[in-house]
Order: sequence, then structure tokens, then C-alpha cells
Amino acid sequence: MSTALDRQIRPIYDALDTQSNKSAVLACNKVLKKQPNNALKALALVRLQKVEESLLLADEVLAKKPTDDGVLTAMMHVLRGLGRHSDIVAMFETAYKQHPQNEDLGTQTFFANVRVGNWKAAQQVATKMHKQFQDDRYLYWSIFSAVLQANDMATPEALRPVLLKLALRLISSGNTPSYFNPDRFYVHLLILRELEMYDDAATLLNHEIGQKICETSLVCDEIRRDIMKLKGACKQEGEQAKVKILEKKDRNWLEFLSLLDATFWDIASTSEPASEDVKAAVTEEIAKTRKVFSEAATVDGLKDRSGLLALLELEKRTKSHGLWTDACEIRMMAENYFSQFGDKACCYEDLLPYLAFEGEELEQWTSFLNSRKSFDTPDTLQRSINVYKLLRYNLTSAELTPELELARAQEYIKVYLDGLKFGVNLPDTELQPADDFAILVGHAYVSLWKLTGEESHLQSAAATLEYASARSKQSYRIRLLLIRIYHLLGAPALALDHYRLMNVKQVQTDTLSHLILSRAAMWSLAPLGDITYMSECMEASQIYMSNSTETAEFIARAFSTERYSQIIDFIEFEDRLDNSLQRDLMKVEHVRMRVAHEPLNAELVDMELIELKFIFDRIHHDNRDFEVIPNYQPRCQPSFNEQTLPLKPPGAGWLSAYLKVYIRAFQEASDLDETVEDKLLIGDRPKPSNDPENQLPLRERLVKKRQEEIDDLSEDEKLFYEYTLALSEWVGPYHDYVRPPPSALLAEAAKSNDLKPGHPLKSMAAAANGSATNGHSKKDEEPPAVKESPELIPKFFDDMKSRFDAVISGTALPSELLHIVATTQEAYLLFALETVRFKPNSIIKQYKFGQLAQSFKDLRVKASSILNEMSTVLAKLGEEVATPDGRKAFVQASSSIQDSSGFDHDFVLGVAKKTTDARKQTYEGIAKGLAKVVKNHS
Repeated sequence: MSTALDRQIRPIYDALDTQSNKSAVLACNKVLKKQPNNALKALALVRLQKVEESLLLADEVLAKKPTDDGVLTAMMHVLRGLGRHSDIVAMFETAYKQHPQNEDLGTQTFFANVRVGNWKAAQQVATKMHKQFQDDRYLYWSIFSAVLQANDMATPEALRPVLLKLALRLISSGNTPSYFNPDRFYVHLLILRELEMYDDAATLLNHEIGQKICETSLVCDEIRRDIMKLKGACKQEGEQAKVKILEKKDRNWLEFLSLLDATFWDIASTSEPASEDVKAAVTEEIAKTRKVFSEAATVDGLKDRSGLLALLELEKRTKSHGLWTDACEIRMMAENYFSQFGDKACCYEDLLPYLAFEGEELEQWTSFLNSRKSFDTPDTLQRSINVYKLLRYNLTSAELTPELELARAQEYIKVYLDGLKFGVNLPDTELQPADDFAILVGHAYVSLWKLTGEESHLQSAAATLEYASARSKQSYRIRLLLIRIYHLLGAPALALDHYRLMNVKQVQTDTLSHLILSRAAMWSLAPLGDITYMSECMEASQIYMSNSTETAEFIARAFSTERYSQIIDFIEFEDRLDNSLQRDLMKVEHVRMRVAHEPLNAELVDMELIELKFIFDRIHHDNRDFEVIPNYQPRCQPSFNEQTLPLKPPGAGWLSAYLKVYIRAFQEASDLDETVEDKLLIGDRPKPSNDPENQLPLRERLVKKRQEEIDDLSEDEKLFYEYTLALSEWVGPYHDYVRPPPSALLAEAAKSNDLKPGHPLKSMAAAANGSATNGHSKKDEEPPAVKESPELIPKFFDDMKSRFDAVISGTALPSELLHIVATTQEAYLLFALETVRFKPNSIIKQYKFGQLAQSFKDLRVKASSILNEMSTVLAKLGEEVATPDGRKAFVQASSSIQDSSGFDHDFVLGVAKKTTDARKQTYEGIAKGLAKVVKNHS
């Protein structure tokens, strides 16, 4: 680049670097008069979200087949922003073909294929580069690309061993042995493991260099363990582990597990009943292993917990294999472990798998724990916390009476308040040492609610946890409990506040956003114009948008630095995020709220139809974290998570059912068919799934009911699902008859396209003369006969009204009431969506659908009447709940916690006001939203 041109272009780069995209466009316009540089202008336009203009410029640049590094880099960002990843690959491949001796272009072409997971093409490019430039790095790029192609789900089963054998031949014929580099050695072991050549792998591992690599590389040592286990050399591994534990003082828990596996190998490796000789031999091995673990525990003392935990695990496995001799051994070991490590926060979780005591053993264990309560120092406070947790875990059903649980809750409150003295001078960034006692209070009150059905116990839990949260602002565990409790109390705004205070970031949104966005449409005030939950869905979705580019860059960087052991993890991470169940559950929730919030026009229908069809073909991964919610409930009870779920959490079956509902509804309301959709699509289509189910025609898949879907729905959702099937089946033929042909749509799109700059439609063909008449065409056949609506459709609204009346007259929580209302409203919106095509009088007259229009009107009047009744009742509930009497009832219900200092009347009154105001906001907002929905679609 000349100095003068560099001077001209520099302001463009500066503007792009500082995100001054408008300035970049203006600077590009000045330069373009003398020197074309459409790539930079296209980049600025993409960042300004001017898609049509950037598409036109991008195609102009691609048509010139650029080879300049600056242009290629800019175009890579442009095409990535447009979702045209296949065009990026084609661009670099074209440039590399023009300059086959340019090593940098070859590398960029390889990375372009890597970023989109095109392993076959990547392997071919790397092979070509190795032949040209004789660099071993390119050989290993080729080898590992072949391995990844073999592991790709799209690769035919018969081709996989062929690819792996090719990779093995290449790695064996290389100029330098694989063990010169730990990551190359890892690749060699990985190939041998996949080909089940365990003896060859063992030869490599037993080599002096192989042993040294495994001593210093955790990934190589991990794959070594796996290979030895597959080879059946479990006992050999156990001997090595014994040496490491005793002589090298290695405290890697995997070594202890290796020794445990070896100890029970003779019994565990066969499904046949063990003979007496085998049992005797294993019993002897158990004694030897017990001696090893005891020696390790003695040597470590208080420095390491591994030895004592290994002894507990040994006794547990001994019992499970029927070789137990001393019934009290596990209890005595648990007591020993608690005596040494009871002041550690991890003590409860460490001991949990070993504490299923009964009868006399339980009595002795309980007596032991009761003698260990002390609150003199922070260390003894932590020990006491563990005592209370462990005592609660082994409570029996007979001990879980309302009276005893209330007494426990009050005891937990007392010791919590006593424990606050140890955190008086701690800064706000630190956790209070007594936080776990507050969490125990929450658990006790939730247990009381489950036992009695009285909402007052949930209110007491909310008041206690709010107090604890104010004193331990960084305790996300307390906030997790409050989120669940506020959802049960019908105060979703407060739940959302606590979720936001947790400051969830990046990939945590995938694992934790279900806490607030599961069935979010139930809490949403979107019909009223409040898009808080819609915005939350969009914000939580950012990680998925960045994942498609950032993780691809990590993979390319790992190839560049030859960190092959990281690549598979990156690919799995990318796959789990791209195909995340929570991602698509959030998408469906966003669609449900959007339908309630926006006009039901072609733009909404067509865009959502295309996106939902892409989702429908995915095989999903459930990355949601439910274990993060603390659980200190007794083992005879469901977990806290299970107790506080307003409804069964939606899973893959729920997602599939709702995708079918909305795809079918959008298909019928839309004028698009697959031909038109393909021509209007800008970015790449997702990779097709190999699932045989997905090979069936879409229409056939949409009407197919699966038991998994039904099981995942609530009772109200099951009624809704059947209602939508009946509705679609009824109105579908009329949509098919009225819908304009593809030629008319393409002609209309082409006409609109001519009036504005942008990307011309792919293979656009003008409609034949007379084929389109204002978006509709004459039909040769007669219109389908008008039928009365299926009985299921009006019955659904009657059933939901009956359900609503029953819940109102009972003692159900707000969450159940709002679920009924939200489901009824959604059914009304689906009805509006399915009938919007038939609203114009011109359509009714042209196709003689007067009787059909009357059926629609009758159903609309019926549904509107029921929704208006629900709206009136909810508005009245909202007025009643936030009155002084309502707050007074809340305070009186929480009287059991006001005897303790700190939980005075004013504090509880503050929580009561906040909770009742939030519930009022929910009731009144949803009531007004219902009225607005009815008005908009009447």
C-alpha cells in the first residue's frame, strides 16, 4: 500500500477501531471517489445494521476475487456479521488458488474452514500446505483435522475408521516422533484409543519418554488412565497408584479412585456372582488398601482430607459388594472425619454420600453430633453449621411435623443471629460466617409450607432471607432461595431484582437464566407494553451470539499454537452452547411474549417462522444447573429445588411441543413457502441434523405427537396443546386455499427490492403476466367447504374458566392462578394469529367465507368474555393484596420470627410492603394486559 493511500485510509481504520461507524462511512465515501475500498465501508454499514446496503457492497467486493490481506480481513468481519460463513471460506479458497505459494493465504484458508467446522476441506488444505512448505505443524493440522472429521456426527459410520487409520499412517510416517511434543503425543494416543489399539498405546506409554510426558501433562495422563482401563489393566493401575500415594505423596483423587477400582476389580469386572475364593481374595485386597489409606491419612493429618475420604469410600464399596463385616465402621469413620475436618465448609458435602444411617447407628451418630455444638469462635461456628446440616439430613418422616419444624426454624434463627457477631466488622464484599443458618431457616419454612399448605410460612422465609441478604450482599445462595420463594408468592419483579444482583455473566447465563426465564411468559407484562422480561431474554442470549465467533477463534488459535488437547473441549463447548436447550427455551418464551406485545403482521410471522424452523431440527444439550440451589432438606423429603418449582421445569419435550404449536400457527399465517424462504434468506442455513426423525417431511413431523412431549406439559398446557392441534387442523385448509402462490410473492419482493439499494434476491424470476392480483391469484378449484369449529375449541375456554374459578375459590398460590390466565391468553392470541388472514372483508367476499367469519366471530366473543372476566377478578385481587390489611396479615403471619432481635415489626412490615406491592403490580399489570389483548384482537 502506498504512503499516500495509507494516509487516506488511516482515518477509516481509526473510526472503525473506536466504533465511530458513521464517521467511517463518511471517510469511506471521500476515499471511494479516488480509490475504491468497499470492504471497509461494508464493515461500517454492517456495524450500523444497514444490512441491505452492506450486502450489495459485499457482493461487489467478492466478485473482484480479492487477495489483499486488508480487504480479506475486513470482508471476513463483514460476512461474519451477515452470517455468511460459507462465503468466507469460498473467498479465502479463491484467493489461495490465485496465489498457491502464499503461505499466509493457505493458513487463513485452513482457519476459515476450521471456524465453520469443515474438517474435510481443512484436512485437504493442511495436506497441501505440508507438501508445499514441509512444515511438520501442517502435517499435524492435517492429522487432527482427520480425527475431528471422524468424530463429526455428519461423517458416515463406515468412513470413521478409514479416517483414523489415515491419521495413524500420517503420524507414524512423520519426520519427528510424536513424543517430541506433549500435544502431538496426545493426538497419537487419542488415535490409538479410538482405533482400540490398546497394546500399541501401552507400548508408547511404557516408553521412558512417554512416562515422563504423562508425569508432567495432565491431559496425557488422563488419556493414559482411560487407555489402561479399556485395556483391562486396572490392577496394574492400582499398583502404580499405590506407589504414588505412599512414596510420591501424590494426593490426586484420581489415584485413590484407581486403587479403589483395582481393589474391587475381580468382582466389579464381571456380572457373574462371585465365588467364595474371589470374595476371599477381594477381602484380602480390601485389607491392604485400607492399610494404604490409613497410612496416608496418618501422614497427612489435618493437611489433606483424601486419606479419610478414601477410607469412607472403601467401606461404602465394601458394603455395596456384600463384603461388610463391621456394621458400625462407616459411622466411626464419619465421626473421625468430622472430628478432624468438621470446621471446613466442605465437610457436609464430603460426608453426604456415606450417611444413610438407620436405627441404632442413627441414634449414635445423632448423639455424637449434638455433643459438638459450639459458638465460641468462627471455627466452632462453622463446625456447628455442619452439625445442624448433618442433623437435618438424617431427620425421619416422624420427626417432620409442623410443630417440630417450627421449633427448628426458630432455633436456626436464634443461632443465626448469635453468629452475626463474628461478621460485624467484615466489609460488604465478604460473606457472613453465619449465612448457612439463614439458609437453613429458609429450608425449614419451605418444609413447613409443604407440610401445612399455609402461605404464611413462605412469607416468614422471605422476611428472614431478606434480612440475611441485606447483611451478606454477595451471598448468591441466599438470593437463589429468594428467587424461588418470590415466584411462589407471585412477586416476579422481586425475583428478577435478586437475579440481577447476582450479576450473572457470560456462560453463566446459559446455566442459570432458567431460574428467572423458565416459563417467563407467565410473569410477563408484555401485553401492557412492559418489555422487561423480553429484554432479559435478549440480554441472556448475547452469550450465544458471541459464542459462534469467539469459540471459533479459540479453536483457530489452538491450532496455531498446536494445543490439540484443548480443541476437542472447545468444539464440545461450542456445540453445547449452539445447541443449548436453555437457549431455545428462551427463544420460545421471547416469541410468546412478542406475540402478546406486537401487532400480528407479516414481518413478525415470517421472521419467527424461519428461526423456529431452524431450532426444530436441533438435537439439544441441557446445560441448566439445578444443583447450584442449596439443598439442606432431609433425605426423606424432595430437594429444595423440587419443593419450590412453581411447575415442572420445561425440558426437551416441552420445547418440541411448543415449537410444533408456533411453527404450525406461523406457517398457516405466513405466505412463505420453502422456495420463497430460501430466496429471501441472507445468512447460511444451519448444518442439517442426521437424526432420522428430521428426514421426515416437516408437515408430517408437526402433527406427530410424542409421549415425551405430553409428559413434559402441565395439565393446563396439555389442554392448550390439544386445542392448538384442533385449531390448526380446522383452519389449515382455508389458509392453503387463500395463500398466494410463490411466483406472486417473489414478484412483489422483486418490486420492493428495485425501490431500494441492497442485495438482489437469489435467482429472482418475475411472475408471469396475470399471475398475481394484489397478492392473491384466482383459483381454479372450488374453496373448501366451511365447517363448524371442532367442539374442542370452545370447550377449551370453558375448561380454563372452570379451572380459574376453582383456583380463585381455593388456597392455591399466585403462580398456579397466573399459569391458567397466561395459558388462556396464549390460546386467544393463537386464535387471533390463525384468523388474521381472514379479517379483511374483501377476502371473505372473494372466497365466500361468510359462514367461516361468523364462526370466528362467535369464538372470539366467547373467548373475549372469559378473558375480560379473568381481567376483572385479577384487578380486584390486586386492589385487595396491597392494602394496609394485606400488609398487616403478612406481618402477623410472620410473627414467629419477630420474637428474635433484629426481626422487629418495622423490618417485617417493610418486606411485607415490598412483597404485596410487587404482587399487586403483577395482578394489575396482567389484568390490564388481558384487557388490552382483547381490545387489540377483537
